[in-house]
Amino acid sequence: MARIAGVNIPTQKRVPIALQYITGIGAHSAELICEALKIDRARRVNQLTDSEVLAIREYIDANFTVEGDLRREVTMNIKRLMDLGCYRGLRHRKGLPVRGQRTHTNARTRKGPAKPIAGKKK
Repeated sequence: MARIAGVNIPTQKRVPIALQYITGIGAHSAELICEALKIDRARRVNQLTDSEVLAIREYIDANFTVEGDLRREVTMNIKRLMDLGCYRGLRHRKGLPVRGQRTHTNARTRKGPAKPIAGKKK
């Protein structure tokens, strides 16, 4: 099993698909990696040589922010917004949608399950 950026990538999948198991690498980035290292997109991970896996690992380390570093960076960006007290930071702090979505209805993912209104009787 190939281990790249601290992630065991699946060996039976094609290389561009398997690279997407690494946080921070999507479809486009995986294609760019294969193109830069001249790895055929149809090849499976278990068909790669050790030198090719090492080349992929080094290329990702040099050119991408992935896994723990990426998560830490995103968390620090959100924390910075909250510390500034800007609108986006306040929305993060309150657990509401940040990017302008409506909240009168919907937004249940951010707001959590609906709470019944206490004290309302018929």
